[in-house]
Amino acid sequence: MKRILPFGIVLIAALILTACGGSRAATEAPAMLEEYDYAGAPEAMPTYKPAAQEAPGSGGGGDARAASVERIVIQNADLSIVVADVEARMNEIQEMAQKMGGFVVSSSLYQSYTSDYTPVPEAAVTIRVPSERLDEALDKIKADVVEVQNETRSGQDVTAEYVDLKSRLKNYEAAERELTELMENAQNTDEVVNIFNQLMYYREQIELVKGQIQYYEEAAALSAISIRIIAEETVQPIEIGGWEPQGVARDAIQDLIYFWQGFVDFVIRFTLYTLPVLVTVGIPLYLVFLGARAVFRRMRGKKKAEPQVEEVKK
Repeated sequence: MKRILPFGIVLIAALILTACGGSRAATEAPAMLEEYDYAGAPEAMPTYKPAAQEAPGSGGGGDARAASVERIVIQNADLSIVVADVEARMNEIQEMAQKMGGFVVSSSLYQSYTSDYTPVPEAAVTIRVPSERLDEALDKIKADVVEVQNETRSGQDVTAEYVDLKSRLKNYEAAERELTELMENAQNTDEVVNIFNQLMYYREQIELVKGQIQYYEEAAALSAISIRIIAEETVQPIEIGGWEPQGVARDAIQDLIYFWQGFVDFVIRFTLYTLPVLVTVGIPLYLVFLGARAVFRRMRGKKKAEPQVEEVKK
């Protein structure tokens, strides 16, 4: 038993050095992948596929891992659309996501207001669809809309992180197997406790790495689309005698109308509210001020007259 503990310590140290070497090889994976001509536009990049298993006895190492893993790209999209019926379009998008094999992450229908303070509905929906059907989903979302105000599409290449996680997982699992064998053969209580603590650490790391790998796989397999659905009334153009000004002219006329609308509202409010308040409150206060000033002047005049009377008496 005294020989088992030194042997276990040496074995664990060797496994840790192996893990460090695997991590360094994983960081070099992007450069290796470029040699296999994986570069391309984000929309042309393949989605996640499980890494091919290495053939037994092959000495592939880091090069084999890089060659067997395709690019893993997380693709997302964000857009705002203007529609005639907000609630109906929100329901259509939710049904579309489910039919495509995806799901609805979140959805909300709330009330917004137009420029003239008219209440209108507005919605926000986030869905996930298979990444290979992202283009199809975007086309369906934009079909028959009044206007697409903005559309943003992004892609994040996580191939290097994924390769690094797979390498770390392999080394952690190897360390777990060796520690399990050592604990089964250990007879001394102190040795068992020491090996068990190390075994719990590696099992915890294995679960963390597996969770990160699963996140990358699911995020690459299902693309997220965030849609803001705006009512048509919100962007309704101005019409003056059948003429609908566009662009800068439309915005200038709209601002002019808003200015005169606000000015007329101010005049009406001033005439019906502010002015009567000033009259009913200001006039009494002004009369009180005049009375107080007259009394003050009279008292000051009396004080000046008293010394003159005393001088005459003398």
